[in-house]
Amino acid sequence: MRADIMEKIVSLSDGERIPELQQYLSSLTDDQLTTVVTNSALKGKDIGAMVKSIFKGSPPSAPEGASRRLLLYQHCIPLCESGDLQTEVASDIIGLLMLETHNLPGPSLAQLASLFVDAIKLGKMGSGKSLELFPTVLTALAATEALSYGKGELSGEEYKKQLINSLCSSRWDPQCVIHLTTMFRDVPLAPEELQFLVEKVLRMFLKLDLQEIPPLVYQLLLLAAKGCKKQVLEGIISYFKEQDLRQKEEQKDGETMDVEVQSIPQDQLRHVEGTAILHIVFAVRLDQELGREFLKSVKGCQGELCPFSIALLLSVARIQRYEEQLFDFLKGTITKGFKDEHLQQGSKFLQDLLPQRCSLAQMILDTVKNSVFGWDHVTQGLVQLGFILMDAFGPKAGPFGKTATEGANATAKTPTQQACRLGGHILLEGFKMHEPIRGEILEQVLNRLVTKTASPVTHFIDLLSDIVVSAPMILLESSSKVTETFDHLSYLPLATVQGLLKAVQPLLKVSMSMKDALILVLRKAMFSSQLDGRKSAVTGFLLLLKNFRVLGSMASSQCTPALSFMYSSHYEGISIGPFICDVSCAQVQVDVHSRYNSAANEAFCLEILSSLRRCLGQQADVRLMLYEGFHDVLRRNSQLASSIMQTLLSQVRRYYEPEQDLLPPVKLELCIGAQGDQVFLQEPLAHLLSCTVHCLLWYQGMRRSARPNAGGSDNDDDDEEEGGFQDELQSILESITRRMIKCELEDFELDKSAEFSLSSVGVKNSIYAVLVMGVYEVLIEYNFTKANYSKSLFEELLELFSRYNKLSEILKEKSGKGKSSKSPRSLLSMGFVSTLLTALFRDSAQSREEALLVLRSSGDFLRYAVNVALQKITQLEETGHTDGPDGQNTDKTFHHLCDITSVLMWRYTNIPCAVEDAGKKEKRCSVSLLCLEGLLRIFSTGQQRYPARVAQLLSAIGSDHGPGNASVTEKIAFYIRQFQRALFTQLSGGEEDFSSKEAQILVNILSVLSRQLEPSSQQVGNLPKDIAFSKGLLSLLFSLHVLYKSPVSLLWELCQDIHSQLGDIDQVPTATDRTVSPGNLTDNSLQTVTLLVLSQVGKVLDEVDWLITKKKGQLVPDRLSSGDATQAAGQQDPVEKALTLQLGTLLTALNELVQTALPSGVCTNTLLGELSRTYTILTTLVKYPQVCVCPLKSLIPLYFQVKLSGSHLTPQCYSFITYVQSGELAGGGADDKKKKKKEGEATATAKLLRETKAIPNLIYSIEQYEKYLITLSKKSKVNLMQYMKLSTSRDFRINAATLEAALQEHDNSQQEPEQSQEPKKKRKKQ
Repeated sequence: MRADIMEKIVSLSDGERIPELQQYLSSLTDDQLTTVVTNSALKGKDIGAMVKSIFKGSPPSAPEGASRRLLLYQHCIPLCESGDLQTEVASDIIGLLMLETHNLPGPSLAQLASLFVDAIKLGKMGSGKSLELFPTVLTALAATEALSYGKGELSGEEYKKQLINSLCSSRWDPQCVIHLTTMFRDVPLAPEELQFLVEKVLRMFLKLDLQEIPPLVYQLLLLAAKGCKKQVLEGIISYFKEQDLRQKEEQKDGETMDVEVQSIPQDQLRHVEGTAILHIVFAVRLDQELGREFLKSVKGCQGELCPFSIALLLSVARIQRYEEQLFDFLKGTITKGFKDEHLQQGSKFLQDLLPQRCSLAQMILDTVKNSVFGWDHVTQGLVQLGFILMDAFGPKAGPFGKTATEGANATAKTPTQQACRLGGHILLEGFKMHEPIRGEILEQVLNRLVTKTASPVTHFIDLLSDIVVSAPMILLESSSKVTETFDHLSYLPLATVQGLLKAVQPLLKVSMSMKDALILVLRKAMFSSQLDGRKSAVTGFLLLLKNFRVLGSMASSQCTPALSFMYSSHYEGISIGPFICDVSCAQVQVDVHSRYNSAANEAFCLEILSSLRRCLGQQADVRLMLYEGFHDVLRRNSQLASSIMQTLLSQVRRYYEPEQDLLPPVKLELCIGAQGDQVFLQEPLAHLLSCTVHCLLWYQGMRRSARPNAGGSDNDDDDEEEGGFQDELQSILESITRRMIKCELEDFELDKSAEFSLSSVGVKNSIYAVLVMGVYEVLIEYNFTKANYSKSLFEELLELFSRYNKLSEILKEKSGKGKSSKSPRSLLSMGFVSTLLTALFRDSAQSREEALLVLRSSGDFLRYAVNVALQKITQLEETGHTDGPDGQNTDKTFHHLCDITSVLMWRYTNIPCAVEDAGKKEKRCSVSLLCLEGLLRIFSTGQQRYPARVAQLLSAIGSDHGPGNASVTEKIAFYIRQFQRALFTQLSGGEEDFSSKEAQILVNILSVLSRQLEPSSQQVGNLPKDIAFSKGLLSLLFSLHVLYKSPVSLLWELCQDIHSQLGDIDQVPTATDRTVSPGNLTDNSLQTVTLLVLSQVGKVLDEVDWLITKKKGQLVPDRLSSGDATQAAGQQDPVEKALTLQLGTLLTALNELVQTALPSGVCTNTLLGELSRTYTILTTLVKYPQVCVCPLKSLIPLYFQVKLSGSHLTPQCYSFITYVQSGELAGGGADDKKKKKKEGEATATAKLLRETKAIPNLIYSIEQYEKYLITLSKKSKVNLMQYMKLSTSRDFRINAATLEAALQEHDNSQQEPEQSQEPKKKRKKQ
């Protein structure tokens, strides 16, 4: 029956029998018709023909036809959504319905639209197939003229808006969201409707499953083609930022509770984020307007970056037209973030006011970690960002191409250093996680090592070293790249070669091909025409000798694995060949089990030694490196001792005078060479002897420790074989000692009349003097070690020192007349200095007292020992290592530093300077004062080089000095109190007992130690804040006050003190009339104090400016949340309140200073500059309410500033300007003219410009402030100008009294007999 109905309808339609078709359709009931349509659709047979036939038999003009059409729509829409139909059938039905929609009358369209809205509200749009029809319905509906709505009528467009508003205001089934978003792409929408819709879709993100987010993002981006691009992008980023925070909190809670709480799987979230990023990048690539909106969005919300947005930035940066802009933005944002952190960490005021945000650097590193989840589109941007940061913020070459040496323990302190370190971390983590980019990272690092020869590459060497340590086996896959780099070794700077070889050293143990390639390169470099090439060869061969141990050598854990270098600055300023020596090397410390045969290593090492012996005939630089490296090779490879000692012995014989009666015992003439009229050092004899002594002492100690466990004839044979060079070396050293004691300066052709100029004779004498002093120092160390506390041997040692001291005094006297008075660096080792100081100051053994008394009785020797310790500590602070054995072993050096600290502290506290200096009228520095200076350098070194071991350093001082089991803060506070007592003793004593240098050192020590205190600890608050001593103490006061609270109140008090002493500008008092606050300020330090106060005012202004910038940056996000603004309308923002207090107190302090008769010059210019900055900031503050959500509310704190500045500061500023100008005029007499004659024209011009710029700048700043104040008054209807009085003292009126005085003074100067009549005539013409 139903089939017959369908066939008849179709046949009538095909036969074009329209009247019969209409009549037949009219005869059917609604149920029959819908049943036929349903059956036909389910079978999928002739449904298209069936629907077309019904449309053909239902003319829209007839009421019956229109109702039948509406019935068909109302039945087919749910039928398509039921899911019972095949996809193709449903698509055909919807397509046919879309074609006939425009023929429906208005009421039918309204009913149809209501059907869709009701179905969406009830969640019946599961498949969303019929939603394709909805845009057509809405479009047709908007075209109708009028529709009944309630009791009235609405136009079709208005009716459509009502429907859309109703739809977006209702609850959506999460399953429909994607379909609805897709549907709205085809609906014409007004801007406000689109914004309403986008907000609705973004709110639905939280209700969807993660897997549904990427397709929704895709559809939302397509929808954004209509508008609201920025809102769409910010909403997507905000959603993923919230998900990241939620996931991180769940992970943190899981770790603390030991329970896995995870509503969002991390891997699933990361994959969804990656897909969303791909969709956004694809959309940006196609839509330039979307890209521009994205750039505006990220630049407008700099503080709102998150790992997802950073990953998105890096992905979009792969598009060429955005690459430069985005990387510049990231680079600037990173440095700004580090600068903000740096500023906030240095101010307790800012820390309390603003919460510490998540570090941008940490977010970038989180992005690197997240990229492991298939974010291949992000990794390339990460690599590029890492290298951009390292290239832009790496260490820069200093004067003459040198750079400050950073030790391994040096921490990144400045924002640029932190940015460079961040770049290294990004590349290192990327190398570990992503195999595809490893080759590129390694290649770029090695390329920079080869090409950047003019600038330091230490940061790239550190990165390469970290890569090798973290993934050595991965690097072996790219060993060819490393091998290619070896070919350039002889052309690279020595420091780069040393760093590179240190970094790749672990690979040499496991890669035979790499080791062989390096040896070939080093052999070629040994014969290089370039000095640096040969030095590089020595560096490489020494490294190989240390790390390829011979069978029977001591384990590396039993000896000190450090490359000890006694730097050639012992010969600083002395030509040691055609080049000036500047040697440095890095520590090599790797314990990797060798995969090669130790016996084979012996032949390999002996072959290298034979190559190195050729260096003994080369320049002094090369020999020096060899001597510095032999000692460390011996420790690492003890089986090479015989060969090394024999080599050293044969070299010593060349310069040793065997005739026992001849003086001197060394042949100094062989140690120098000449090339034309240039004399240079050929053999660093002192270093040769030093290396020989240290190797001999270590070897003898090693043999003694090994002998109790050794036995058998083989060992005896070894003793006979090796005892020869020991005995001979000992006899040589004893003979040199004996004869050097007998030598006078004349024996070395050196005496008080010797010439030390830059002529060839003077250079030769300088080289001789430095060599002889070095030999004496080596002998002092050797004989002290061998003396075993013998009184007679110590007397000989003192004789050696007296000879050394005599020559040293002559050198100081001669060099003091020249340009450089720097003494050569001592050859004593750090370990020996520690031992010597302990023996001199703390050894209380009865058996040694008599012998040590010999040394203790010599004040010069005590001063010498402490001076050498000070020199070593300074070198450690500057370079991170010291000369001599163990100089580059961090642990050993730190151990010696602790011992020296304990001794110096004991000596200073037990024998104060006042006690030591009593009865002495010597001009020399006392030992206790030297000890105090050493303590200052030690604390500074500990803070810079060993920040994590400060507690250990303080504990090592000794239990008799400080608390035993106390925290770091308590220990520091204890020693601060000790040094405070010493300072108070100085300040409370009489003027004759006051030592300015000791007090200054004590203040510097307090400053260094106070930096280690926790700002939140009570010790900071309990420190005395008494302005009693000079610049150092005031600087310390400011640095402590900033850690404790804002310093504005302190600045106000200081400005009052300065004002009370210098008096008012309208009446400058004499010195006797001044009221001097007792114990506060003195006339001698007034200018220094004023400049320090103004410097601190500048820092406070920096903080205020930074806060205003932060607040302005928050205005845009705050404007979007009007609810928050309304809620906060009744209360003042804490940041604004703090700004009001800071600026108000600062204005009051500046009001004191502008009334003060400051000395003309730098003080007045600095004050004028700070006043200009103050008015500039006030101008910014006046502009700030104009962009606020609630301007009138912001005028409340501003009103106070305007009143203060208008009634107090501005009038005084003009008076101060007049005072400054009158001071310049009064100071322009004859004395100034004489001075200007002496000054160069350029200097005079620069000074004039500097002095004349400050006043116009200040006047301009005041006028700009008043201009914007007038504008704000008009806008806010509040009279802010009632306290401002426009000045009239800046016009061009001629002050008759001032002019007459100036002319009179000019006449007097013209009447002097020395001057001609011509200037007078010129004056009359004027």
